[in-house]
Amino acid sequence: MAKRKKRQPRRPKRNFQLSHFFVKKGRLQWPRVIVLVVLILGVAVWQTDMQHHEAAAQTPTADLPLNQLTREQFIARIAPEAQNLQTEYGVRASISIAQAALESDWGRSELAAKYNNFFGVKASPGMPSVTLATKEYVNDEWVTVNASFRTYQDWRASMDDHAYLLAHGTTDNAQRYAAVIYAADYKAAAQGLVSGGYATDPGYATKIVQMIETYHLNQYDVN
Repeated sequence: MAKRKKRQPRRPKRNFQLSHFFVKKGRLQWPRVIVLVVLILGVAVWQTDMQHHEAAAQTPTADLPLNQLTREQFIARIAPEAQNLQTEYGVRASISIAQAALESDWGRSELAAKYNNFFGVKASPGMPSVTLATKEYVNDEWVTVNASFRTYQDWRASMDDHAYLLAHGTTDNAQRYAAVIYAADYKAAAQGLVSGGYATDPGYATKIVQMIETYHLNQYDVN
């Protein structure tokens, strides 16, 4: 008969204790403590970030100001108004949207965010206005000057005033922007802004056209 092997007695299992993980031989294990702290902070940051994303997702974009919208949301917000103004004044919706985005930096400029002026429209004497620093292209160089700009009650009022300006011109020249209104396409309309003196930037028409083509703004033009 084969002899039975004697079984060695089982060693008692040690219960894991958290204190033993951080303290060894009476000394605090700092690397392990630091790792735990980093993990806790990481989880806390992640939870906070998730809460912010959830809150943002639950906030309807209609309740957000223009300067808090994405570029696509910005376009979607003002496009219907631009189309209404094209019907009323003849200013292409693509031109209105492109100028609003370019001039206001998508609603984030101080002039737009605080004073609802999305087109850099200057103020005449007696108009509600604010004086701000701006850059102008003079004598082949960019200079910073202080200028008086119109202020508006809301962005819709700014869009309406801009369309009215292009349609009716200025007090000294009612036909100043006629080339914008009667342009055959958005490219010619952009050139009309420059020939009418809307901006001093020599590359203004190119920037407007690029804005329109990048975001396909001509799809909003009313036929």
